[in-house]
Amino acid sequence: MGTQSPPDDGPEQVPPTDTPGPDRDTLVFVGVRTLVLVAVVAVGYLTRPIWHGLVYSAIYSPTGLLVVGGGSLAAVALLYLPPDRLRSGGPGSGGSGGLGVTSDGPDPIGELTQASDGTAAAKVRLLAVVVGLLIAVSFLIGGISGTLEQRTLAQETMADATEVEEFPEANPENPRVVPRRVSEVTTRGEVSYRQHRLGASDIARREDGSLAWSYPIEPDGFRNTLLENQRGVLLSDMTRIDDRRTETYDDTDFTHGEGMFLHRSADWQLKKTDYLARYNDDAVEFTHDGTPYMYYPKTGHEWRLAPFPHTVPVWDGGALVTPDGEIRHLTPEEAQANDILDGQRLYPVSLTRVEMGSLGYRNGIVNQLPVVGAHRGEVELATLPDGADNRQPFIIDLAGERLSYVTAMEPYGIDSRGLDEVWFADAETGEYTFFGTDRETLTGPERAMGIARSEDSQTNWGRNFVVTEPVPTIVDENLWWHIKVSPVDFTDVTRNVFVNADSGSAVAVQTDDETRAFIRGDINESKTGGGQADENASDDRTDSDVIYSIVITNESGDVVERIPVRSGQDTSIVPPDDDRVTVVNGTANATAANETTATA
Repeated sequence: MGTQSPPDDGPEQVPPTDTPGPDRDTLVFVGVRTLVLVAVVAVGYLTRPIWHGLVYSAIYSPTGLLVVGGGSLAAVALLYLPPDRLRSGGPGSGGSGGLGVTSDGPDPIGELTQASDGTAAAKVRLLAVVVGLLIAVSFLIGGISGTLEQRTLAQETMADATEVEEFPEANPENPRVVPRRVSEVTTRGEVSYRQHRLGASDIARREDGSLAWSYPIEPDGFRNTLLENQRGVLLSDMTRIDDRRTETYDDTDFTHGEGMFLHRSADWQLKKTDYLARYNDDAVEFTHDGTPYMYYPKTGHEWRLAPFPHTVPVWDGGALVTPDGEIRHLTPEEAQANDILDGQRLYPVSLTRVEMGSLGYRNGIVNQLPVVGAHRGEVELATLPDGADNRQPFIIDLAGERLSYVTAMEPYGIDSRGLDEVWFADAETGEYTFFGTDRETLTGPERAMGIARSEDSQTNWGRNFVVTEPVPTIVDENLWWHIKVSPVDFTDVTRNVFVNADSGSAVAVQTDDETRAFIRGDINESKTGGGQADENASDDRTDSDVIYSIVITNESGDVVERIPVRSGQDTSIVPPDDDRVTVVNGTANATAANETTATA
């Protein structure tokens, strides 16, 4: 028999292969983590003012972008990473997917995750390692970007500034007579609130044009921050110590104000309504037509991609907060055109401080380096001694009721204390002008305070009296340092001392009218006994019983005699024909024949 071949069944049938897809466990894994991520984002969005600093840094800071942004991406990646991919290179014994580590070879990540507290703890540790590496890299990135930020800011500040040959004229009607600490001591002693207190003070313009220390009347105590509202504002006159006026607008509650808890506060609502801005400055509290308002200057940032990515701060307008809870976010142009804000400070003080601090980089990065730098033309903020009780920039009022931020710059060097430049920033526009000394160094605030003390060597400085709060002022186109003498408890201002930044001479005046007259240029050094004081001047300045002095000057203005008048002493003035008699630090205003005056 022949063999029969097997029947031909046709081509060999290959069983169909199913395309693998995600199994049910994977879908559940991804779905649960997506729900967790959505919940975290939702909670973060509802509480976004709390995270404002982190988010803002991630958007407008190279280091923040690296650490916060990179760390957030790493956290999301680890959230979605399956546990089996964390333990090995992939499913099975030979997989190399996921993290690309096989089960047969070294598995450092697998060793990292061998812990009794499970995969979640391993992911946290791995995230900590990643964030730590990002922070280490950010130090390098931050050093480069930070240096370039200072250099760019200095270049742009110098490009927009105008050098002037004369100092701008000061407003003699708005001298800074009352220091901040004196205002706080005396003002807080004048008010009585059981559920409220005075918040942080700032400088604002009153409706009559004068300057004042302004305070929010904010809730005091935890319970009250939860339930009570800011109760208006208080304005305390800073331009006079005699008959000082305090205006209280405490009958208007702010829906969102200072000292109120979380979402009830103005800070929360500001960040909620404009998230891409910084609010580094304290609020400016003021009134308009009898209604209290608050204004918050805003700072933004802009990216510069060359020569290395970095950002620079810019003025981003401001926010006007009304008592009924309305927040008006204004551009710089809108803020300047707003009638309610007319005459108030609009430009951020914090931005001015940063811009002035960058000027050391204006001649290049290498120029200011500590070892190889030549320090050519390098300037830095003038040093303020202990007890100055203020910081730069100084806020003063110029002629025409134009507020200005004044910054005194001294040459680079540990022993340099004289002024090299004086910068003025318009508080409404942010425009810069500066005065250069042309190698003729002016006296700085530290030396001026020393001169003010030496002007009266018999006063027990430090125990009974202190010199405090030097601020610059302009008298007859000359720069003077206006320094106040106060008792150590800061309950009063006993006199004002003006130190000439050019000559170093000192002039002491004791009344508000004298202060205004001096800034107007109506009183010179000889008429006040300043500068080269006569030998009897010390009696007037050291005897607490002296209520005023009679200064006798001749026709040329030289002091002939200074006669102290004590409390309870009767005085009869009969001036010689050739002499003029001026009563300083008196308590009455009078004018008699032969140019005999009693000046309050």
